[in-house]
Amino acid sequence: MSGASNGLVLDAVAIGIGGATLIERLDLAIAPGNVATVMGPSGSGKSSLLAYVAGFLDTRLFDAGGAVRLDGLDVTRLRPEQRRIGLLFQDDLLFPHLSVAGNLMFGVPAAISARTERLRLVEAALADADLAGFGPRDPATLSGGQRARVALMRVLLSQPQALLLDEPFSRLDAALRGAFRTMVFEQARRRGLPVLMVTHDRQDADAAGGDLVELA
Repeated sequence: MSGASNGLVLDAVAIGIGGATLIERLDLAIAPGNVATVMGPSGSGKSSLLAYVAGFLDTRLFDAGGAVRLDGLDVTRLRPEQRRIGLLFQDDLLFPHLSVAGNLMFGVPAAISARTERLRLVEAALADADLAGFGPRDPATLSGGQRARVALMRVLLSQPQALLLDEPFSRLDAALRGAFRTMVFEQARRRGLPVLMVTHDRQDADAAGGDLVELA
């Protein structure tokens, strides 16, 4: 397919393992601020797809091909840290030995070396997540929804150009799930990030809007 000049483009992406095909061919063009969803059961290749897009797929185990382009640049052969693609997981993966602010500081790019600027970015992220004043807190004292918001802001502080979602809503109860899902999509729209979400949940897919691909 022809790649768009802006956004995230997957061109003829295919993934297999041990001679078995997980994804035969996937073509997607996700404009900035839009969400595309790949839905399927466990074992259908959803997480492997995200790993391929982010650059983490173990090619010693998987057979994979096809192009990944971001804002017109082919990033297929770039290392993960060169792609500037953020990945939000099902688990929040907060560091238990760091405070909330310390976890967020971990997301700030190393190129921003001035401590005052790093602190300013962390405080702004806390305010954006409705967690002002929570910086010194131990992550273990936070609710599930609060931990999810910290994890999201840590990813966004890394200044990604695209966002991948690996079922980040599945561990939250119904009320928190809807509110956090809305927050994630609003943040992506505000920042102009193309979003690729994988899920097995129809409600998540319906809430995302945009393109939907269903895997067997």
